[in-house]
Amino acid sequence: MSEFVKRFSLSGRKALVTGASKGIGAATCAVLADAGADIVAVGRDQAGLEEAREAVERIGRRCLTIVADLGTVEGPRRACAQALKEWGTIDILVNNAGIARVFPALEHSVEDWDEVMAVNLRAPFLFAQALAPAMIAQRWGKIINVSSTAGKAAVLDHAAYCASKAGVNILGQCLTLEWAKHNIQVNAVCPTVTLTPMGRKVWGPPEKGDPQKAKIPMGRFLEPIEVADAILFLASDASNMITGETIVVDGGYLAA
Repeated sequence: MSEFVKRFSLSGRKALVTGASKGIGAATCAVLADAGADIVAVGRDQAGLEEAREAVERIGRRCLTIVADLGTVEGPRRACAQALKEWGTIDILVNNAGIARVFPALEHSVEDWDEVMAVNLRAPFLFAQALAPAMIAQRWGKIINVSSTAGKAAVLDHAAYCASKAGVNILGQCLTLEWAKHNIQVNAVCPTVTLTPMGRKVWGPPEKGDPQKAKIPMGRFLEPIEVADAILFLASDASNMITGETIVVDGGYLAA
């Protein structure tokens, strides 16, 4: 194996991916497995998790599936406890699960606000809190939060979603200050609109999607694998001196 391939290899690593049943999460499971990692796939959809497991096992890697409701406090904690019981440690955490509730601010209910914050911001913190002690003990760990350009630039009718993703970005920087000394890197990937089931639902109608697409200099939305490839870089030794960062994958959207 050439040296540059070794730097991107995840051979012998164990990665936990949330929101793994579809979209960016499913693509991330396959990409990290292809790089050599065994996968813990966490999500709400058992059928989707089974598809992710089959894809990982076809590559020749192990896959443990865990059904969990990340909108609760116990869901992330139980998922981490099961993963640690089964595999002892998790080397790479990918906090990908996310939801959006699209309303004008004056129509946004407290219940919807709280649900978005629970899944998009509280759950990543709980996963990191539960898995970091083993990373600290082994002095190696990677935490990658899937954020959004919506955490850096406001989007109409997305107040809760934007606030949650901005919170994820600063959370990563706070954890960097605490855990960098333990050789743990904490970063975020900030994609623009990605053609996941959620992305298609929100941005699929041409009257809504076309104006947004026109703001992207590359002239198109992202495919899930393009986000997964950025996650692979941050999960590998090639990024060992990158921490506390937000890596934007947006076709030039924020530069426009």
